[in-house]
Amino acid sequence: MNIYHVGFSKIETPDIHFGRKNADFGQGFYVSPNKDFAKKWGKKRKGLDTIFNEYVLDETGLNIKTFERNEEWFNYITNNRQNKDDYLKEYDIIIGPIANDTIYDTYGALTSEMIPVDIVLKILCAGPQYTQIVLKTQKAVDNLKFISSYVIPQEELLKNASSVRKEEIEYQEEMSKILEESGLFE
Repeated sequence: MNIYHVGFSKIETPDIHFGRKNADFGQGFYVSPNKDFAKKWGKKRKGLDTIFNEYVLDETGLNIKTFERNEEWFNYITNNRQNKDDYLKEYDIIIGPIANDTIYDTYGALTSEMIPVDIVLKILCAGPQYTQIVLKTQKAVDNLKFISSYVIPQEELLKNASSVRKEEIEYQEEMSKILEESGLFE
């Protein structure tokens, strides 16, 4: 499987212990099977190049958990976002949908009991669905082969940022519609 990672450095051998523990699928090395989507995540940062890394992952012998947008996925993300123990430690790789960028606001509304779980799940399932893959173990990293890397041109980063912003606005409109239809704030 070809997979892609965008960051601020060339990464030939990923460190699964680098990065946030409270990300969607916990700590690990995050990649996407979608080349165009991976590039969309590229950010412009003063003084740093944005690097596109390409790999091939051999899935042979790996224990893989695949999620769909559903309650099980929601519960796993909730657990990780709250820095609770990762209860899927037996998996080398986790694959599933990315929770949208407004997840902190959504979870804030849930934890403050402003919005019930069923409505929060509807909100998180709204909008476009993109897949993330997280390498959780050294065994998974050992099955990864680095192919190449290159600097994403600034004009492409700006174009991608515009596209992401458009999707965010569409998502916010969809989220507003879900909240309106729920009748919670009448």
